[in-house]
Amino acid sequence: MIAIMNLNIGSFKELFESINIRYGYDFTNYAEESLVRRSRLFMDNLKMNSLDTFASLLLEDENTFEAFIKYISITVTEMFRDPTFFYSIREKVIPRLATYPFVKVWIAGCATGEEAYSMAILLKETDLLHRSIIYATDINQKALQIAKEGVYPISKAQKYTSNYLKAGGEKAFSEYYTAKYDLTIFDKSLKNNIVFASHNLAVDESFNEFQIVICRNVLIYFNPSLQNKVINLFYSSLCPFGFLGLGNKESLMFTNYKESFQTVDQAERIYLKK
Repeated sequence: MIAIMNLNIGSFKELFESINIRYGYDFTNYAEESLVRRSRLFMDNLKMNSLDTFASLLLEDENTFEAFIKYISITVTEMFRDPTFFYSIREKVIPRLATYPFVKVWIAGCATGEEAYSMAILLKETDLLHRSIIYATDINQKALQIAKEGVYPISKAQKYTSNYLKAGGEKAFSEYYTAKYDLTIFDKSLKNNIVFASHNLAVDESFNEFQIVICRNVLIYFNPSLQNKVINLFYSSLCPFGFLGLGNKESLMFTNYKESFQTVDQAERIYLKK
Protein backbone atom coordinates (compact mmCIF):
# COMPACT_ATOMS: atom_id res chain seq x y z
CA MET A 1 0.00 0.00 0.00
CA ILE A 2 2.82 2.43 0.84
CA ALA A 3 4.45 1.82 -2.52
CA ILE A 4 1.20 2.56 -4.29
CA MET A 5 0.53 5.76 -2.40
CA ASN A 6 4.04 7.00 -3.23
CA LEU A 7 3.14 6.96 -6.92
CA ASN A 8 2.47 10.55 -7.98
CA ILE A 9 0.43 12.09 -10.77
CA GLY A 10 3.40 12.09 -13.13
CA SER A 11 3.81 8.34 -12.66
CA PHE A 12 0.35 7.73 -14.13
CA LYS A 13 0.50 10.07 -17.14
CA GLU A 14 2.16 7.55 -19.42
CA LEU A 15 -0.43 4.95 -18.41
CA PHE A 16 -3.32 7.28 -19.24
CA GLU A 17 -1.73 8.11 -22.61
CA SER A 18 -1.39 4.38 -23.36
CA ILE A 19 -5.05 3.84 -22.40
CA ASN A 20 -6.05 6.57 -24.84
CA ILE A 21 -4.10 4.90 -27.65
CA ARG A 22 -5.31 1.38 -26.82
CA TYR A 23 -8.96 2.03 -25.97
CA GLY A 24 -9.72 5.62 -27.01
CA TYR A 25 -10.49 6.82 -23.49
CA ASP A 26 -8.99 10.29 -23.11
CA PHE A 27 -8.39 11.29 -19.48
CA THR A 28 -6.19 14.29 -20.36
CA ASN A 29 -8.48 16.90 -18.84
CA TYR A 30 -9.94 14.96 -15.95
CA ALA A 31 -9.28 16.24 -12.44
CA GLU A 32 -5.90 14.56 -11.94
CA GLU A 33 -5.90 14.10 -8.19
CA SER A 34 -9.28 12.35 -8.18
CA LEU A 35 -8.33 10.15 -11.16
CA VAL A 36 -5.00 9.09 -9.66
CA ARG A 37 -6.53 8.48 -6.21
CA ARG A 38 -9.14 6.13 -7.70
CA SER A 39 -6.45 4.39 -9.78
CA ARG A 40 -4.32 3.81 -6.69
CA LEU A 41 -7.31 2.34 -4.83
CA PHE A 42 -8.06 0.04 -7.77
CA MET A 43 -4.45 -1.16 -7.74
CA ASP A 44 -4.72 -1.77 -4.01
CA ASN A 45 -7.87 -3.87 -4.55
CA LEU A 46 -5.88 -5.99 -7.01
CA LYS A 47 -3.04 -6.19 -4.47
CA MET A 48 -0.61 -4.65 -6.95
CA ASN A 49 2.20 -2.28 -6.09
CA SER A 50 3.94 -2.17 -9.46
CA LEU A 51 2.61 0.39 -11.92
CA ASP A 52 4.31 -1.42 -14.83
CA THR A 53 2.53 -4.68 -13.99
CA PHE A 54 -0.74 -2.83 -13.52
CA ALA A 55 -0.35 -1.04 -16.87
CA SER A 56 0.37 -4.31 -18.68
CA LEU A 57 -2.72 -5.91 -17.18
CA LEU A 58 -4.99 -3.01 -18.14
CA LEU A 59 -3.69 -2.82 -21.69
CA GLU A 60 -3.81 -6.57 -22.32
CA ASP A 61 -6.96 -7.65 -20.47
CA GLU A 62 -10.15 -5.92 -21.62
CA ASN A 63 -12.17 -7.35 -18.73
CA THR A 64 -9.83 -5.77 -16.20
CA PHE A 65 -9.96 -2.51 -18.12
CA GLU A 66 -13.78 -2.55 -18.06
CA ALA A 67 -13.67 -3.14 -14.30
CA PHE A 68 -11.21 -0.24 -13.99
CA ILE A 69 -13.51 2.11 -15.93
CA LYS A 70 -16.44 1.07 -13.76
CA TYR A 71 -14.42 1.71 -10.62
CA ILE A 72 -13.17 5.17 -11.53
CA SER A 73 -16.53 6.24 -13.02
CA ILE A 74 -18.13 7.08 -9.70
CA THR A 75 -21.86 6.41 -10.02
CA VAL A 76 -23.79 8.50 -7.53
CA THR A 77 -27.40 8.04 -8.53
CA GLU A 78 -30.85 6.93 -7.43
CA MET A 79 -34.43 7.42 -8.56
CA PHE A 80 -35.39 11.10 -8.25
CA ARG A 81 -32.07 11.87 -6.56
CA ASP A 82 -32.20 15.38 -5.08
CA PRO A 83 -36.01 15.54 -5.33
CA THR A 84 -36.09 19.34 -5.36
CA PHE A 85 -34.29 19.26 -8.71
CA PHE A 86 -37.05 17.17 -10.28
CA TYR A 87 -39.73 19.25 -8.57
CA SER A 88 -38.22 22.34 -10.17
CA ILE A 89 -38.12 20.61 -13.57
CA ARG A 90 -41.79 19.72 -13.14
CA GLU A 91 -42.83 23.24 -12.15
CA LYS A 92 -40.50 25.48 -14.17
CA VAL A 93 -39.39 23.49 -17.21
CA ILE A 94 -42.18 21.08 -18.16
CA PRO A 95 -44.68 23.86 -19.06
CA ARG A 96 -42.21 25.15 -21.68
CA LEU A 97 -41.41 21.65 -22.94
CA ALA A 98 -45.12 21.07 -23.43
CA THR A 99 -45.15 23.74 -26.15
CA TYR A 100 -42.92 21.62 -28.42
CA PRO A 101 -44.46 19.08 -30.81
CA PHE A 102 -41.68 16.64 -29.88
CA VAL A 103 -39.35 16.72 -26.89
CA LYS A 104 -35.76 15.44 -26.97
CA VAL A 105 -33.94 15.00 -23.67
CA TRP A 106 -30.26 14.22 -23.17
CA ILE A 107 -29.14 12.83 -19.82
CA ALA A 108 -25.35 12.88 -19.97
CA GLY A 109 -23.55 10.64 -17.49
CA CYS A 110 -26.66 8.55 -16.83
CA ALA A 111 -24.74 5.90 -14.84
CA THR A 112 -27.03 2.93 -14.10
CA GLY A 113 -30.10 4.67 -15.49
CA GLU A 114 -32.17 5.75 -12.49
CA GLU A 115 -32.19 9.38 -13.61
CA ALA A 116 -33.43 8.40 -17.07
CA TYR A 117 -36.33 6.39 -15.64
CA SER A 118 -37.12 9.24 -13.25
CA MET A 119 -37.35 11.65 -16.18
CA ALA A 120 -39.52 9.18 -18.10
CA ILE A 121 -41.93 8.98 -15.15
CA LEU A 122 -42.05 12.75 -14.86
CA LEU A 123 -42.80 13.10 -18.59
CA LYS A 124 -45.46 10.39 -18.39
CA GLU A 125 -47.26 12.12 -15.54
CA THR A 126 -47.27 15.39 -17.45
CA ASP A 127 -48.58 13.68 -20.61
CA LEU A 128 -45.38 14.27 -22.60
CA LEU A 129 -43.71 10.87 -22.70
CA HIS A 130 -45.61 9.68 -25.77
CA ARG A 131 -44.03 12.52 -27.77
CA SER A 132 -40.61 12.47 -26.14
CA ILE A 133 -37.37 10.57 -26.47
CA ILE A 134 -34.72 10.42 -23.78
CA TYR A 135 -31.11 9.84 -24.81
CA ALA A 136 -29.23 8.51 -21.78
CA THR A 137 -25.47 8.26 -22.27
CA ASP A 138 -22.45 7.23 -20.26
CA ILE A 139 -18.84 6.18 -20.73
CA ASN A 140 -19.29 3.10 -18.53
CA GLN A 141 -20.49 0.10 -20.57
CA LYS A 142 -21.36 -2.07 -17.57
CA ALA A 143 -23.40 0.73 -16.01
CA LEU A 144 -25.24 1.14 -19.32
CA GLN A 145 -26.11 -2.56 -19.35
CA ILE A 146 -27.71 -2.24 -15.91
CA ALA A 147 -29.55 0.84 -17.15
CA LYS A 148 -30.93 -1.00 -20.17
CA GLU A 149 -32.25 -3.80 -17.98
CA GLY A 150 -33.99 -1.39 -15.60
CA VAL A 151 -33.76 -3.81 -12.70
CA TYR A 152 -32.74 -2.58 -9.24
CA PRO A 153 -32.65 -4.00 -5.68
CA ILE A 154 -36.01 -3.82 -3.94
CA SER A 155 -34.16 -2.67 -0.84
CA LYS A 156 -33.94 0.75 -2.49
CA ALA A 157 -37.67 1.02 -3.23
CA GLN A 158 -38.52 2.83 -0.01
CA LYS A 159 -35.93 5.53 -0.66
CA TYR A 160 -37.01 5.80 -4.29
CA THR A 161 -40.65 6.19 -3.23
CA SER A 162 -39.77 8.92 -0.75
CA ASN A 163 -37.79 10.82 -3.38
CA TYR A 164 -40.60 10.44 -5.92
CA LEU A 165 -43.19 11.92 -3.56
CA LYS A 166 -40.92 14.83 -2.62
CA ALA A 167 -40.40 15.49 -6.34
CA GLY A 168 -44.14 16.01 -6.78
CA GLY A 169 -45.09 12.49 -7.82
CA GLU A 170 -48.81 12.11 -8.45
CA LYS A 171 -49.35 8.35 -8.17
CA ALA A 172 -48.24 5.37 -6.13
CA PHE A 173 -44.61 4.86 -7.15
CA SER A 174 -45.19 1.09 -7.17
CA GLU A 175 -47.31 1.54 -10.32
CA TYR A 176 -44.09 2.00 -12.29
CA TYR A 177 -42.40 -1.28 -11.42
CA THR A 178 -43.03 -4.94 -10.73
CA ALA A 179 -41.59 -6.46 -7.58
CA LYS A 180 -40.10 -9.90 -8.07
CA TYR A 181 -38.15 -11.67 -5.35
CA ASP A 182 -35.65 -9.04 -4.16
CA LEU A 183 -35.80 -6.93 -7.32
CA THR A 184 -37.82 -4.09 -8.83
CA ILE A 185 -38.33 -4.32 -12.59
CA PHE A 186 -39.32 -1.03 -14.18
CA ASP A 187 -42.19 -0.94 -16.62
CA LYS A 188 -41.43 -1.52 -20.29
CA SER A 189 -43.54 1.50 -21.24
CA LEU A 190 -40.84 3.69 -19.71
CA LYS A 191 -38.02 1.94 -21.58
CA ASN A 192 -39.74 2.38 -24.94
CA ASN A 193 -38.89 6.08 -24.96
CA ILE A 194 -35.31 5.79 -23.69
CA VAL A 195 -32.22 5.21 -25.83
CA PHE A 196 -29.18 4.14 -23.82
CA ALA A 197 -25.87 4.67 -25.61
CA SER A 198 -22.16 5.08 -25.05
CA HIS A 199 -20.83 8.64 -25.21
CA ASN A 200 -17.59 10.12 -23.91
CA LEU A 201 -18.04 13.79 -23.01
CA ALA A 202 -14.30 14.34 -23.18
CA VAL A 203 -13.92 13.46 -26.86
CA ASP A 204 -17.28 12.79 -28.55
CA GLU A 205 -19.32 15.38 -30.43
CA SER A 206 -22.95 16.45 -30.32
CA PHE A 207 -25.33 13.94 -31.88
CA ASN A 208 -28.70 15.74 -31.89
CA GLU A 209 -30.57 18.90 -30.93
CA PHE A 210 -32.30 18.81 -27.57
CA GLN A 211 -34.90 20.77 -25.66
CA ILE A 212 -33.20 19.91 -22.37
CA VAL A 213 -29.81 18.54 -21.34
CA ILE A 214 -29.28 17.20 -17.82
CA CYS A 215 -25.79 16.47 -16.53
CA ARG A 216 -25.30 16.19 -12.78
CA ASN A 217 -22.29 15.09 -10.70
CA VAL A 218 -20.06 14.78 -13.75
CA LEU A 219 -18.36 18.13 -14.33
CA ILE A 220 -16.85 18.10 -10.85
CA TYR A 221 -14.45 15.37 -12.07
CA PHE A 222 -13.17 17.53 -14.95
CA ASN A 223 -10.60 20.31 -14.90
CA PRO A 224 -11.68 23.85 -15.97
CA SER A 225 -10.59 23.34 -19.57
CA LEU A 226 -12.69 20.21 -20.03
CA GLN A 227 -15.60 21.77 -18.14
CA ASN A 228 -15.67 24.60 -20.67
CA LYS A 229 -15.44 22.14 -23.55
CA VAL A 230 -18.37 20.11 -22.22
CA ILE A 231 -20.52 23.18 -21.54
CA ASN A 232 -19.83 24.27 -25.12
CA LEU A 233 -20.96 20.82 -26.25
CA PHE A 234 -24.20 21.22 -24.30
CA TYR A 235 -24.72 24.76 -25.57
CA SER A 236 -24.34 23.69 -29.20
CA SER A 237 -26.62 20.69 -28.57
CA LEU A 238 -29.49 22.76 -27.20
CA CYS A 239 -32.18 24.29 -29.35
CA PRO A 240 -32.82 28.04 -28.95
CA PHE A 241 -34.18 28.60 -25.44
CA GLY A 242 -33.34 25.03 -24.48
CA PHE A 243 -32.75 24.10 -20.83
CA LEU A 244 -29.58 22.92 -19.08
CA GLY A 245 -29.82 21.20 -15.70
CA LEU A 246 -26.59 20.85 -13.71
CA GLY A 247 -27.93 20.22 -10.21
CA ASN A 248 -26.88 21.91 -6.99
CA LYS A 249 -23.25 20.71 -6.92
CA GLU A 250 -22.13 22.39 -10.15
CA SER A 251 -22.45 25.81 -11.70
CA LEU A 252 -21.77 27.90 -14.79
CA MET A 253 -20.26 30.62 -12.60
CA PHE A 254 -16.62 29.77 -13.31
CA THR A 255 -17.03 28.79 -16.96
CA ASN A 256 -16.83 30.85 -20.12
CA TYR A 257 -20.57 30.39 -20.66
CA LYS A 258 -22.08 32.12 -17.63
CA GLU A 259 -23.38 34.93 -19.89
CA SER A 260 -24.76 32.51 -22.47
CA PHE A 261 -27.54 31.25 -20.22
CA GLN A 262 -30.31 32.78 -18.18
CA THR A 263 -30.86 31.38 -14.68
CA VAL A 264 -34.17 29.56 -14.22
CA ASP A 265 -33.49 28.14 -10.74
CA GLN A 266 -30.34 29.27 -8.97
CA ALA A 267 -30.50 26.68 -6.18
CA GLU A 268 -30.91 23.74 -8.57
CA ARG A 269 -28.62 25.21 -11.26
CA ILE A 270 -31.19 25.06 -14.04
CA TYR A 271 -30.49 27.43 -16.93
CA LEU A 272 -32.09 28.60 -20.17
CA LYS A 273 -30.02 29.05 -23.32
CA LYS A 274 -30.14 32.64 -24.47
